[in-house]
Amino acid sequence: MLDAPGLRPTGDRARETLFNWLQGKTYGARCADLFAGSGALGFEAASRGARPVTLVERSRSLAESLRETASSLAADQVGIFEGDALGWLAQQAPASLDLVFVDPPFDTDLADRALEALAGSSVLADGALVYLECPRGGAPANMHGFLEEKSKTLGDVEMRLLAAQ
Repeated sequence: MLDAPGLRPTGDRARETLFNWLQGKTYGARCADLFAGSGALGFEAASRGARPVTLVERSRSLAESLRETASSLAADQVGIFEGDALGWLAQQAPASLDLVFVDPPFDTDLADRALEALAGSSVLADGALVYLECPRGGAPANMHGFLEEKSKTLGDVEMRLLAAQ
């Protein structure tokens, strides 16, 4: 089992809800999981036909675990980037992402910073979706122009599916 400070894999119920929301929207989607952790969201998207999928993880040990998982699953469409998610995002080509998962450690301001970076860049393709997972009551006050398509609270977690404008 993976273990790292702040690691909190998306629970089964939340993941099921999210991928029900995304039904029909993952196949062929160019996807990034910006704070991959266990990689659960990115690997699930890959299993539903997203390609390519980039898992971005700062922790060396977690990134290595992600590489091992991708190898064991023969998930050739999954790439692992070890480093800062916002720095990686700034390096991406315009309109290169259709689906982005933003599920950072809860005790940080990374959700707000990631939404701001996404809104301020040209990386999102037309019709792109952003999944945001935050602690209950802890969603950023500013959604940086993203429109909320769906939302749900499960226990201590708020889930939001956002559309780029």
